[in-house]
Order: sequence, then C-alpha cells, then structure tokens
Amino acid sequence: MLSKGDDYPLHQTPEPMAVSGDNRNFYDRYFFNGYNADGSIFFAAALGVYPQLDIMDAAFCVSIDGKQHNLRASKRMDSERLDLSVGPITIEIVEPLQELRLIVTDNAKETGCPITADIRFTARHMPIEEPRFIRRDGPRMVMDYTRLTQNGGWSGTLHVDGQEIALSPETHHGTRDRSWGIRPVGSPESQPPPAGALPQFWWLWTPLNFDHHACFFHSNDDGEGLPWNRRGVVDAIEGARQEFEPPSFGLSYHSGTRRVKQLDLETTNGTLSITPRTGDATRTFYMSGLGYMHPEWGHGMDHGPLETAYDVIDLANVPDHDMLYIHIQALSDTVLISGDDSHEGIGIVEQLFVGPHKTSGLTDLLHPAP
Repeated sequence: MLSKGDDYPLHQTPEPMAVSGDNRNFYDRYFFNGYNADGSIFFAAALGVYPQLDIMDAAFCVSIDGKQHNLRASKRMDSERLDLSVGPITIEIVEPLQELRLIVTDNAKETGCPITADIRFTARHMPIEEPRFIRRDGPRMVMDYTRLTQNGGWSGTLHVDGQEIALSPETHHGTRDRSWGIRPVGSPESQPPPAGALPQFWWLWTPLNFDHHACFFHSNDDGEGLPWNRRGVVDAIEGARQEFEPPSFGLSYHSGTRRVKQLDLETTNGTLSITPRTGDATRTFYMSGLGYMHPEWGHGMDHGPLETAYDVIDLANVPDHDMLYIHIQALSDTVLISGDDSHEGIGIVEQLFVGPHKTSGLTDLLHPAP
C-alpha cells in the first residue's frame, strides 16, 4: 500500500501513509470561498480525501447573475492521497500556509458545465487553529477533528458562461480552511446509534475581511444554546492577535425563517457588528453545491472510478425550509470597533441550524423563528 506520500517525512504511525487509523469516517479536506464587495461574484471550492473509503471528491461552484453553478467530481483514488486532482478540478499547494492554486479545466464540458478557472489564494495572515471538535452520540464518536481558517485575496481568471472575470487580491477577498479527523462521511451507518433524541446541530462560522484586520468567530451550540466549541479572534494584519470568547452574543433571525438577520459580538476591546445580506436571495450561497447534505453527492459517496456532474440553482426560487438548502454562507457587511477606531469590512456568515436552540427561540427540527 505504498504511495507518493511515503517519500515525505510526515508519518504519524508505523503504517504507510495510505492508512489513517481505524475509523472509516476519517477525512482530510480543503475548502475555499471568494467574493467581491458588491457580491456580484461569489465562488467556492472543496476537495475531500477519505482514505478508509478510498474516495476523493471535489466541487467548484460560482454564483453569478442570479444562478449558482455547481460542478462536482468524484474518483476512486487507489490510496494515492497526494494526487489532488479529481476530474476537471485540481488543487496545487504553491507555498504551504501561504499560497494555493485552484484549476478547473474544460474536461467537464460534456456535462454542460460552462466554468473554467486558474486562480490563486494568497494568505493575509497566519492560519487560526480552531479548538478541537469532539462530539459523541451516546458512546459513539461522531466528530473528532481539527480545523485551521485563513483569510486572503484571490488572483487569476475565472470563465463562467462566456464571461471572463479577472480576480485581484485588492478587490476579491475570501477564506480558506483545512480540516481533518472524523465526521460522518460516505454512506449512512448501517446501524446508527439508538434513536429517540431530536437531531440537533447549531453551527455559526464568520470569517471577516477588513483593510487592516482579519476577524473570525465560530460557535457550535447544543439545544439549550450553550456552546460546546467556540472561539473568536481579531487578527491585525501587521500587529498582535487578540483572542475573545464571548459567553453570549446578540443574534436575531428574519421573522419566519432560520436565516440570521443580525449578529453582535463583544471582543477584547471593542465590538463586532455583522449584518448578513440574507434579504437578497442572490447573495446567499448554498453549501449543497459543495456536497454538504446532498442526497447524491454527499461527501465520500462512491460514484465509481471517475464521475462528474453539473447543475444550476436558480437563486430567486429556492425553498429555504428544504433540508437541501438550510446550510448556507451569506455575504455580510461588518463593522469592527477596536478602541477608538472603527473599521468597515465584508465577510461571510455560514450557518447550519437543525433542531432546537433554546436561547435564540428555535424549536423542533426546522421550525422557523417567530
């Protein structure tokens, strides 16, 4: 089971690099997003490696002109974890923790996909390591993983449906993350943990870009609204990094939905005010395009030796209460007050709210806010 990875000094066990512990749900994943200030272009990409399933999959999505274009690909990887190409989608690590390249070729044109890309993400600051995520369902481990998050700028060129879009780090910001560990992937468990409890997962993730700062806040809460994983950071691009972990925060929803309307946070020496553009359907990105909660293209599903697919979401006609569309990233305006200084920025509010969250008034599985 030797592979290219065995020639790098990265082993953590006596096993070859093809082996990653004993849990079939082990994964290793890249995620990227990018956008301009007015939100007329938003794109996202992901690539996942599932060593125990011997599957690698990837997706590249672009929202433009009221449509979200979704390109997806999957392959059986023959235990070769360093070949980061899945059909038309390739990730290249140019400089670790600093610069990565994304390539989308026209190999998927037989699916009708109108997207090609050759773009680069360049980091604006050192990555932020999030606290380790550990979650059990009774005695069974459901999550045990680590993630890093990093804001940056984009350069290169996108082609979408005949349009050429030149990206510049000054005008096209975004975020990338890397996570690895254990979480549900591939086909559902043949014998899940005993039922009886209402499914519950409340996830909020907010990477934000300012001219001279990169900010970040996330929270995983239980059904009572209490956090089991939470961290906040205000990172000056040329200065000190400040940590904050507010015991509570101000959050409101658009009436009759589970979409965040406003989020207000207290930092170490100031405040963060975040206003998602959820009132504008064309400024919402649906994570199902990248495979999240997708019934057919969920992460780690086996589609054979190599398969690609393409579809389009009409952003003006999305059923918000459908489970397929409940996991979103919303382009957001934000204001950072730090001491006597005020900074305006732009970023993302990612949310996945399933089940109750008592402190913010959510009940039942998908019951909307009043």
